[in-house]
Amino acid sequence: MSEAAGPASFGRVDDDGTVYVRTSDGERAVGQVPDVSGDEALAFYVRRFQSLEVEVDLLASRVRAGTMSPDDARKAVATLHESIPQANAVGDLAALDAKLEGLTGLIGEQAAARKVEKAQQNEQTKATKEKMVAEAEKLAAGNDWRGGVNRFRALLDEWKALPRIDRRTDDELWHRFSSARTQYTRRRKQQFAQQASKREEARAVKEQIIAEAEPLASSTEWGPTAGAFRELMQRWKAAGSAPRDVDEQLWQRFRGIQDQFFAARSAAMSEQDAEFRGNQEAKEALLVEAEQTVVPVKDLAASKAAYRDFLEKYAEIGKVPRDAIRPLDNRVRALESAIREAEDEQWRRTNPEARQRASDTAIKLQAQIDQLEDKAAKAETRGDARKAKEHRDAAETYRTWLEQAEKAVEDFSG
Repeated sequence: MSEAAGPASFGRVDDDGTVYVRTSDGERAVGQVPDVSGDEALAFYVRRFQSLEVEVDLLASRVRAGTMSPDDARKAVATLHESIPQANAVGDLAALDAKLEGLTGLIGEQAAARKVEKAQQNEQTKATKEKMVAEAEKLAAGNDWRGGVNRFRALLDEWKALPRIDRRTDDELWHRFSSARTQYTRRRKQQFAQQASKREEARAVKEQIIAEAEPLASSTEWGPTAGAFRELMQRWKAAGSAPRDVDEQLWQRFRGIQDQFFAARSAAMSEQDAEFRGNQEAKEALLVEAEQTVVPVKDLAASKAAYRDFLEKYAEIGKVPRDAIRPLDNRVRALESAIREAEDEQWRRTNPEARQRASDTAIKLQAQIDQLEDKAAKAETRGDARKAKEHRDAAETYRTWLEQAEKAVEDFSG
């Protein structure tokens, strides 16, 4: 019988209402439908066959579309393959079973493709996890205590989202990743514990510094106390940071103590400066007079006497404001430098050894000139005008040097 004849052609109804289906093995009773006609009874079991057919077609569509895994498809095919030959339905059960059997080859191809795809995915996943492990081990060996913990958290989330690969490889990679994470966490805790310990030590040091600074706040020993505060500040900087919640409070306390002292010193200095302003005016008047009598130094003895007299009067005047100290000292040093330069110049001019050297040089130059003049005269006698000119030119050069030497001797004599 052909399929074109329809499912009903594969069945018949007996007089007692029993419905049969024809198969390659012969007829098989599929059931009865009481109190209906034979056509209706047959139609009932045809509809059962059609339901089976729809189920097979739906399975075939899902297999071809690849929406089922090969394993699930095999199980579905096996289940239908087992139930179709024994189905209580009327239709071409053999053709339906053959149609189902035709899916086996496609499922095998899909299984092979899935296997290749899974192998590729495993390789990619393995490479990704190896890269993550390498990064984790680098982080574990580093000291990025802030960014590292966030990066480990992100890596862990990424790891959980990846599929597993073969058990052995996956376990080995996870062990390395987990060990790196544990190592990093342990080192990070140790680092923070050390930092916390150092901060507590810094806290104790800074509290001690504050205790030492408090009695100094009311001191009026301006110079020594300012030096003591400088030393305390150096110790404060060397102590490092205290715990974050108290470090700023400690600094404000220490700074307040310093401000109290330096504000009092500044007020006292300002008051002194006002008192010392008259001394400044007196010293400036003395300097004006000295700058007119001491310099320029024409008479060294008179200038030195005027300078000594100036120093005696200058020393008797008291302190001056701080901002006037350096300008006044510079003017005093300028007078002292002028006296010293005049003394050095006098010594240079009266130095016997230097005078003798200058005199000896003049004598030697004169002797050289005499020799050159004698050579020039002899050259003329021989009729050698060129040689005579050379000797006289050289003699003229020596005369220039002789004038300089004689002037030096004259300066020493003066």
